[in-house]
Amino acid sequence: MAARDLGDVAILPGLVNAHTHLELSWLAGRVPPAGTMDQWIRTLMRVRREGVPGGAAAEAAAALDAARSMRATGTVLVGDISNTLTTAGALREAGLGGVVFHELIGFSVATPSALVREAWRRVDEWDTRLTAAAAGTGPDDEPAPIEFSVVAHAPYSVSPALFGEIVRNARSAPLAVHLAESPEEVEFLRTGRGPIRNMLEALGVWTDAWRVPACDPVQYLAEVGYLRPGVMVVHAVHLSDQGLERLRHAGAVVVTCPRSNEWVGAGPPRLSHFYAAGVPVAVGTDSLASTSSLNMFEELSEMRRIAPEVTAASILESATRVGARALGLGRTYGTIAPGKRAALISVDVPRGITDVEEYLVGDVPASFIHPVTV
Repeated sequence: MAARDLGDVAILPGLVNAHTHLELSWLAGRVPPAGTMDQWIRTLMRVRREGVPGGAAAEAAAALDAARSMRATGTVLVGDISNTLTTAGALREAGLGGVVFHELIGFSVATPSALVREAWRRVDEWDTRLTAAAAGTGPDDEPAPIEFSVVAHAPYSVSPALFGEIVRNARSAPLAVHLAESPEEVEFLRTGRGPIRNMLEALGVWTDAWRVPACDPVQYLAEVGYLRPGVMVVHAVHLSDQGLERLRHAGAVVVTCPRSNEWVGAGPPRLSHFYAAGVPVAVGTDSLASTSSLNMFEELSEMRRIAPEVTAASILESATRVGARALGLGRTYGTIAPGKRAALISVDVPRGITDVEEYLVGDVPASFIHPVTV
């Protein structure tokens, strides 16, 4: 293989967007920033009820465009939350790997075991489809791996019984859950009241059988059996230091999405506390319904802005090594090392830059980011 001169660049392992929702890409520009998460959720539900302009084809096209935009701006692995699993095809077509988390919602489900069984049936069907499509590829063009997991959405949208069934049927890929994203969620778990209770009643899914746990979100995860090693706790904006310490002790991973947290009115994440607690921190963008782009370098820049005391090296590690490990793909992705896949990117470095790590978590133009083909 001939050597190539890439010029003045930084060579990095491809980035890991550990949390997004490609299915919501068609909502770009349709759900404005909100003052509270309750307001944002109600707008999101209203727009979704109105339907996708252009139907299923437009929804699929938006997801594929979003996946390609991630690849073009340095992402190689994705943790994608999906209710239909159709985004697995978009990831494959865009040349991305990762984990598709088949997310279940059900606050008052009559037969949670049947819901979980059906979810895994759909997963196995998609897994077979992707495997068949990849059959016959050689080692040089083998597609990036796509794993699947069946997961819970959040404590306010999933019953304790459904949490339990998901755990009992879990396979090798990690679990994920939205947790402590808003003050409203914390209030609901402690008192059973507030905007979330009102929303569940308005949707007709409230049940008096739900017992108010009167605890913090991490304790609730433990009570329903979901606080397991490797569980990806997404957002964690409103966790106490004690909650973060408990996550660390349990072997969980926090996935932070700071631009989304601000957009939905949840407030900035306590990034410095995440790192100080010693809990592994991965990074996600969330969806185009709650952020302006899926460009991970823009997410890193926001992290640097709100947490200048966290080192640039730690932020970069979160977006590479920690993210790959969180998705269960750390053996082949996340660092540059012998035996790993050459999923590399280059970033143009202007003359005069003396601290490259700080530059990389600053305002890197999208045009400076390039996949490296080997």
